[in-house]
Amino acid sequence: MQQYNISKSSSFYAIGLSYKKADADIRGHFSLDDNARIALLQQAKANEIESLLVTSTCNRTEIYGFAQHPFQLIQLLCENTRGTVEEFQKVAYIYKNNDAIAHMFRVGSGLDSQILGDFEIISQLKTSARISKKHGLLNHFSERLVNAVIQASKRIKTETDISTGATSVSFASVQYILNTVQDITNKNILLFGTGKIGRNTCENLVKHTKNNHITLINRTKTKAEQIAGKFNLVVKEYANLQEEINEADILIVATGAQRPTIDKHIIQTHKPLLILDLSIPKNVNDNVQELSNVHLVHLDHLSSITDETLEKRKTHIPLAEIIIEEVKGEFNDWLETRKFAPTIKALKNKLHDFAVAELETQRKKNADFNEAQAELISNNIIQKITNHFAHHLKDDGISTDESLELIKKVFQLEPTTHV
Repeated sequence: MQQYNISKSSSFYAIGLSYKKADADIRGHFSLDDNARIALLQQAKANEIESLLVTSTCNRTEIYGFAQHPFQLIQLLCENTRGTVEEFQKVAYIYKNNDAIAHMFRVGSGLDSQILGDFEIISQLKTSARISKKHGLLNHFSERLVNAVIQASKRIKTETDISTGATSVSFASVQYILNTVQDITNKNILLFGTGKIGRNTCENLVKHTKNNHITLINRTKTKAEQIAGKFNLVVKEYANLQEEINEADILIVATGAQRPTIDKHIIQTHKPLLILDLSIPKNVNDNVQELSNVHLVHLDHLSSITDETLEKRKTHIPLAEIIIEEVKGEFNDWLETRKFAPTIKALKNKLHDFAVAELETQRKKNADFNEAQAELISNNIIQKITNHFAHHLKDDGISTDESLELIKKVFQLEPTTHV
């Protein structure tokens, strides 16, 4: 993207992996908790990468940034996760420049979500941009791009029905329970983990199951109490986890731990137990399936559930894509202006030098020289000339590169530097 005078580096990349090719285990290897994300950003800063965005959700882990070669970004990811380069190469995607821009638009607009129309990713992009900016890793290009994606997301949400009805894995989990569990209002439900997915799941449980036997457990009890207070639910200590599991008919696990916290040894009950693991990395060990009374469902299975609502959403994809193209077109127009901005600035400085020299000459020749009026007139003329050239360069019917070279040659402009 050097031709756009955006970056000292050669290209803008999007590298990552998602639910499309990477299963939950592999995605878990590349997931980044808050500490790992900060470590990655600090390492990027030390490596003189000028702009970098990192997102890590249950569905995907991605890095958007400038680099001479995408391996610089891949290496950052692998050095700060449990994933290896070999694993990454098997399931990953790498997009460059315009393709990377287009990818961010699709992701941020919910078209690339595991459940179509899930807009949770846009808040995660906003958070990523805020963290990157705090660490001095958000240049003007990246900030402008994120804002454009946010604009597209808002328009799609308001101008289409692609997000009509409840969305996300949290809704799919409750829908699964409603479709598979009989007499749900009288079942004991235990929710372990009250992060964002846990909170959303809790809200959907209360709304759709009409169940008064929901218990919350979180490592930090105060967080669980805040949610429980809102819905008048029971909170238990983390130390009571095993005891509560043995009382439960349904266990929903939505923690942010990097290793499984539930395995077969913690389950002592012999009555039927449905376990839904909504965590990435997986927080329920597969060995629980060795217990005949346990049925384990992971979020990848939940996300594959299609219903009439999701089928209806698909009909709104064409309109969403039109909106994306409109906003992306506006972004590309801005990007194109960056291509000639330094030349126009250099031209303006050159014309200003001409004006200063001429004003000095006229000042010596005329005793009654009107300084203020002459300066006002010269500034207006300079602005009109530079505007004229700018409009010319925006004309689709001309070759911008050839015009830039001609302007530089005629006015003997110094080579411009990137900004």
